Amino acid sequence: MHFVDWLVVSVFFLLYIVVAYYFHKKAVNTKNFFLSGQNLPWYIAGTSMVATTFAADTPLAVTELVAQNGIAGNWLWWNMLLGGMLTVFFFARLWRRAGIMTDCEFVTLRYSGKPAHFLRGFRAIYIGVFMNTIVIAWVNLAMVKILTVLFPNLTFMGYTEWKFLGFELSAQLLWVGVAMLFIALYSTLSGLMGTAITDTIQFTVAMVGCIILAIIAVQHPVVGGIEGIKSKLPESVFSFFPIIENSTIIGNEGVLHLSLLAFITYLGVQWWASWYPGAEPGGGGYIAQRIMSAKNEKHSVWATMWFQIAHFAVRPWPWIIVALVSLVLYPDLPANQKGDGFVYVIRDLMPTGVLGLLVAAFFAAYMSTIASQTLWGTSYIINDLFKPYIKPGKTEKYYVNISRITIFMLVIFSLLLTSKLNRISDAWKFILECSAGIGPVLLLRWYWWRINAWSEISALLAPFLIYPILINYQITFPDSLLIILLWSTLVWIIVTFLTKPTDKETLQKFYEKVKPEGRGWKKITNVKEKSNIPHLLMLWFISCLIVLFMLFFIGKIILQEFYWAAFYIIADIIFLVLLIYLMKKLSWNK
Repeated sequence: MHFVDWLVVSVFFLLYIVVAYYFHKKAVNTKNFFLSGQNLPWYIAGTSMVATTFAADTPLAVTELVAQNGIAGNWLWWNMLLGGMLTVFFFARLWRRAGIMTDCEFVTLRYSGKPAHFLRGFRAIYIGVFMNTIVIAWVNLAMVKILTVLFPNLTFMGYTEWKFLGFELSAQLLWVGVAMLFIALYSTLSGLMGTAITDTIQFTVAMVGCIILAIIAVQHPVVGGIEGIKSKLPESVFSFFPIIENSTIIGNEGVLHLSLLAFITYLGVQWWASWYPGAEPGGGGYIAQRIMSAKNEKHSVWATMWFQIAHFAVRPWPWIIVALVSLVLYPDLPANQKGDGFVYVIRDLMPTGVLGLLVAAFFAAYMSTIASQTLWGTSYIINDLFKPYIKPGKTEKYYVNISRITIFMLVIFSLLLTSKLNRISDAWKFILECSAGIGPVLLLRWYWWRINAWSEISALLAPFLIYPILINYQITFPDSLLIILLWSTLVWIIVTFLTKPTDKETLQKFYEKVKPEGRGWKKITNVKEKSNIPHLLMLWFISCLIVLFMLFFIGKIILQEFYWAAFYIIADIIFLVLLIYLMKKLSWNK
């Protein structure tokens, strides 16, 4: 890093502060602070969603997947498109109609009695604090890894390591802590509006940086362009599709091999069964927060649609290309360091100025995620715990000030947790396993009246009863996820029918406000209108194909396989015309 590089990084940091200061006067109440006054246009709300999911760990994770399983290895997260598109057509309009501030608040809108209030407060702590800090910690860990590769001799105030209350903090982690405090500063100044605008800037910076990185890396003399990559790596690495067979999940030919059980788990179960940040069944977390912040229902749907397109079709290819380059340049990296190849490419190939842009891009990706996670987690703590149950009846200014303090507390807590975390994959597998079974409840609660607060409570707690047993018998992911799913489903179904349903008045008010589709409310409302579920399913199916064909089209263009590219773009245009026609038949609340 030279002076020019540090100057580039500093300019972007200054820009974020200017944006935050510009919007800070609008964050005068909790609605403006957490929902931007419900005035976000679709392109800002959607870009904010995708920027949040573009964390510092994402390119490294993709590099590791490509190194282990070829391009097809990305199906381990591409499968989540199915759940994302479900949110677009089945849930985005409903979230916007609900008129709430957080998805935790949904609990007391949909359920009744003491169980509903208990669940609201419990979710605020369980997801807003416990799960949220795990997510922030694994994002921190990725940033620490990046700094360790780029700056191996980094010190903090002259020391390479600090000890604090029994926690061992490396210099890299402490500098990440400084970045987190900076993020907390600008997110507490402006709330969601400023955060969404900075997210848009950060996503643009991160994508431009990664595209430049991919172009420079591919043109390196040792690599020799796309043709050079294709000649130096096995042909199977470039396959877009996994091989289904009775073998282990990692094949021995550079392409993803899935056993039938693993295929069912990853492509047929995971996307609807488990809670995962940014891919919650039915939408939730910061995705629901952006949906509820949109101007109206149309903006909420298009924001969520743009998120799916950018997230799955646009973002991955610069990372995949750099991952392929890293396999050519660093073939001898140990298996547990393959993801670091992405950072080695930055360190070894980027010229002065561009290196600064790439460091700024990584910080942009990191900052957008941390800002959204802390702001979203704080919204739970304030709106769903502090405001209704701990300190009700205070002024809006009081709650906004407490929100700002809470953001800083989340930052410190997650930083300490990062020092105890060893591997990123351990964290995300834990979250997928310990939330297995909650997905069906999160989906059905909108469309079936019989789901009650106890259904959700039991589905949240059931995994923790069986998880220690699976650990004891060394049953690992993905087998463990299927077992937990079956157990949790059995538990919540039994609990649902053994407990009283939500009172009829609450259910009727919910239905009249949200107007969900389908016959699941027939017993409560005596609805006789024709269901639009088949129409929504058609929209869902076509949209999934559009995004996948767009993903494949871009990939085939990059890999210079133009006949296949022509096939995918023609199919995409046909399905896009059909989608636009079918979208005109959707009804919208004004």
